[in-house]
Amino acid sequence: MPDYPTPPFSAEKQPMPGLTQAMNPVPDHGETSYVGSGRLKGLKALITGGDSGIGRAVALAYAREGADVAIAYLSEDEDAEATRALIEKEGRKALVLKGDIQDASHCRDLVERTVRDLGGIDILVNNAAHQATFSDIGEISDEEWEMTFRVNIHAMFYLTKAAVPHMKPGSAIVNTASINSDNPNPSLLAYATTKGAIQNFTAGLAQMLAEKGIRANAVAPGPIWTPLIPSTMPEEQLRNFGKQVPMKRPGQPAELATAYVMLADPLSSYVSGATIAVTGGKPIL
Repeated sequence: MPDYPTPPFSAEKQPMPGLTQAMNPVPDHGETSYVGSGRLKGLKALITGGDSGIGRAVALAYAREGADVAIAYLSEDEDAEATRALIEKEGRKALVLKGDIQDASHCRDLVERTVRDLGGIDILVNNAAHQATFSDIGEISDEEWEMTFRVNIHAMFYLTKAAVPHMKPGSAIVNTASINSDNPNPSLLAYATTKGAIQNFTAGLAQMLAEKGIRANAVAPGPIWTPLIPSTMPEEQLRNFGKQVPMKRPGQPAELATAYVMLADPLSSYVSGATIAVTGGKPIL
């Protein structure tokens, strides 16, 4: 097992949505550790939030497993180009798509461009998310609450609805839920509420799509060291991030990649409606 960093960390805040290279320590996405074995050979994947963090680790793993990958991102051009380079280094096609998934028409365009430029869509990873920390409900503006739902759950619906007509039997949808789906952090009230919705959306979707031969599952990460953390957490929480779980540290994006590969793998043909916990030893109920 790699000797991953443990808290305390330097409390270096970033503006939202955060950048990878500005983090200390820089996250591990599996650049030197993930070894593919052709499990996704010839498949086409669209990953939202694919520029950094969990999304980058999944994009790299999928490329090393033989998939062509489209990554959707908001505005982090430097991170997106770095992920593109990782995908192309594996000899796979990379499609980099910028824009705001709060917009339903943009979500539909993401799917259409993936289908057009990669030749189809076999895997949809709904991973992009927005979060912000508040100590009191009165601090949460109506606009903040609504934006969290638009990014985290409404976009998931728009993207899935657009992707399903293009998907063949054996295709897979993987949604990023959270440990907050079952153990909500009160300081992340809006975010945690959407993550609970994602888990229910996934469970219902799996049943709805079963007759089409399309699987839907979720991954529930615990504390993971991504740009979202220094750009959204108060300094004290940032300094001790991950200390609360049994492993006493945050997970690295690379440590989630195998869960997303397993759920996308056509050999996992009887796995649907599941939530895979990647939480550093903290159970979810």
